[in-house]
Amino acid sequence: MSATPREPVTTVPREQWSTRTGFVLAAVGSAVGLGNMWRFSYLTAENGGAAFLVLFIVMLLLIGLPIMLAEFVIGRGSKSSPIRALTQLGSGKWRPAGAIFVACGFLILSYYSVIAGWTMRYAGDAIIAGFQPGAGERFAQYSEGGGALLFHLIFMVVTIGIVSVGVRKGIERTAMVLMPLLFAIVAGIAIYAAFLPGAGAGYAFYFQTDFRAILDLDVLRAAVGQAFFSLSLGMGVMITFASYLSREDHLPKESGMIAGADFLVAFVAGLMVFPLIFALGLSEMVGESTIGTLFIGLPEAFHAMGAPGRIVGLLFFVALFVGALTSAISMLELVVSSAIDSIGWTRMKATIVAGVAIALVGIPSALSAEWLGVVDEIAGTLLVTLGGLIVAVFVGWVMMSPEAEAAKGAGRVRWFPAWRFLLRWVLPPVLTLLLILGIIGTVQNIAGMFADEVEPATEMIEPEAEPGAGEGADGLQDGALLLPEGIVLPG
Repeated sequence: MSATPREPVTTVPREQWSTRTGFVLAAVGSAVGLGNMWRFSYLTAENGGAAFLVLFIVMLLLIGLPIMLAEFVIGRGSKSSPIRALTQLGSGKWRPAGAIFVACGFLILSYYSVIAGWTMRYAGDAIIAGFQPGAGERFAQYSEGGGALLFHLIFMVVTIGIVSVGVRKGIERTAMVLMPLLFAIVAGIAIYAAFLPGAGAGYAFYFQTDFRAILDLDVLRAAVGQAFFSLSLGMGVMITFASYLSREDHLPKESGMIAGADFLVAFVAGLMVFPLIFALGLSEMVGESTIGTLFIGLPEAFHAMGAPGRIVGLLFFVALFVGALTSAISMLELVVSSAIDSIGWTRMKATIVAGVAIALVGIPSALSAEWLGVVDEIAGTLLVTLGGLIVAVFVGWVMMSPEAEAAKGAGRVRWFPAWRFLLRWVLPPVLTLLLILGIIGTVQNIAGMFADEVEPATEMIEPEAEPGAGEGADGLQDGALLLPEGIVLPG
């Protein structure tokens, strides 16, 4: 049963998005992350092509959209960040559950910023000297150590600067500029790749269709995991963003727009990456690892392209940086908003304290790729899945009249009873199964990382992993490294 809402700690008037477009672009920016640039495309190509697309869309409708709408209902219904939202709409017993969301965003950003720093360094390489041979050795050099630490800190300074300005002047304005830029870059490179000799082999690999593949249990699990993790769900980011919405906003429509845009970016990224790789005869580099493809395989391709590769590579890593930055902004805002609501800090104080704390916690991930993998296994897979389960149970069983909140600005929607049914009876067992598989996979992966001796970064890119166990604003299943899709990590 719902408890009487508590009085907020802070007395500062809550900010609101100035436009619907600004909110949608900011939410899409949170969902679109590094994983959108590879993992979805790879899963599609390896699991039935067009048949997997159909399966994924079905899972998106049955799993991704219901959880996203549930997070929106919690956020707008409470006008609060996760900790205060769950105590207002539920009771004080839900405070620890709200804290899980904050811990999840905090931990994911601590290492996601390290990976984002890599994108800055590769973009700088494209400007200064172009892409050189030996991409594997270069990645081993860039992925940990003093250089990785420096760019991790630089990236966090940029993120702190944007969030400190506020929702409208910082987060919304940044999204309004950067997200159209990302869309334009991805579409532009995809068009360029279409005219490369040999690009047809890439399309053939991407779109090969095998409807028998989707009958495989592992493929079904991969589609379920992708549908959940690709939308930056389970971290409380969407709860926080929705808390800045007005009562007139159409939550179901905006959920659909965000999911559609996230899917479109991931789909077009496949039209960009596969033709590039196959046109240059580098198809042997195609593998499940997002890390291996983005930071080793594609730099090799850009080097092989010569002068055009320098330009295309620069644009590509700028797009990666944009996706990483918009995801990082959303995760820092989650922590900052929670500090403002729960402690009563000013935005500037909350942003600086939270940002510095996250940067400090991320130092071990910058210095050790193995540690980065461990943190991501815990936060990017387990905490994100647990967060989604909390959302489904809370809105399905605890929150009073979530349909009424969802109907504000939308009117009565005929499928609301089906939405509540999914939250109550379907999603809890599905997410519980994902959580169990994630725990098993996490234990196996962490044990593998530290078995015998630690492998160099370039040799630990594709260990065995459970399909669909984790993914992104993102967790993105990358064997030793799990990026949020945002993630997330969120994408």
